[in-house]
Amino acid sequence: MTIRVREARHDDYEAIAAFTQNTWPGRDGGDYIPRVYHDWLGDDDPQKHTVVAEVDGVVAGLAQTVLLSPWEAWNQGLRVNPDYRGRGVSTVITDDLFDWAREQGATVARNMVFSWNAPGLGQSRATGYDPVTEFRWAHPDPDPDAEPNPDAELRSNVEPNADAALASASAASAEFEITSNPDAAWRFWTDSAARDHFRGLALDDDESWAVSYLTREDLERAADAGDLLVVQADGTAGFAHRVREFEREGGENDGSDGETETWVEYGVGAWRDAASADALFAAIARHAADRGADRVRLPIPETVRAVSDAALCRVEVSDDPDFVLAADLTVE
Repeated sequence: MTIRVREARHDDYEAIAAFTQNTWPGRDGGDYIPRVYHDWLGDDDPQKHTVVAEVDGVVAGLAQTVLLSPWEAWNQGLRVNPDYRGRGVSTVITDDLFDWAREQGATVARNMVFSWNAPGLGQSRATGYDPVTEFRWAHPDPDPDAEPNPDAELRSNVEPNADAALASASAASAEFEITSNPDAAWRFWTDSAARDHFRGLALDDDESWAVSYLTREDLERAADAGDLLVVQADGTAGFAHRVREFEREGGENDGSDGETETWVEYGVGAWRDAASADALFAAIARHAADRGADRVRLPIPETVRAVSDAALCRVEVSDDPDFVLAADLTVE
């Protein structure tokens, strides 16, 4: 079987929509590809490369790669026509994406796979990706009047290996100040367990559902825009930064009755202990409410500590984690 990879075209839509309408049978939400396909091609962005694979003139698969920085590529939307699965289509497409990204100067290509998508995980490993990190989505409710919970149980729930003086001060203090100091946020991030878990990654500022290396400049831009939230309590105790807003049509399962909702998304959540997490979530709730948000989300580490901190703070957390994988493009 000869597989030919070429640039995707708008007139490929009907063929692609036909085999992506029911990508994950039995799961709510469906596949996003039919909704975004024309947008992928419409902006003629030289930083994006969208391809389809053909077998005897039939569209057998598609995918896209995007340059997030001069050295980071993000691969997404890999789909294979069910009639051609198990015949090497995904490997040929992925090799093309890797080659294009290398030609642009990228040294790493990453992707994201739902943790429940075992075939997608196996496909990623087979085509050259290695595990990087995993996270959950936290969903604090927008609330202009949100305040930290003064519950002593929160204030005493500190990291067991935290610095003793900081832990004692945080446990004793119910007062938190929210600032926008990018230097404080950067210092906290570089020393944090969250950064180690995320391998330095956070949600990308420009590309939705993508992660890239968080830089000090990213935090400076957020601060300048009024979108950096830094928790201070006897030192820096956590931070988050807004990366984007978007409109999404709601579904039956989220109580929106199909109405369009405004989502506000933050790049990452990092904190020192449950009390500082509570202060951070309250700050996010106020900030998002000021932006007119209906829904909020931010990635938090998929660790017992971080997820249980969010639960203790009465913040909704997604049922399943998402996995991030990466391929070293300096290896051919």
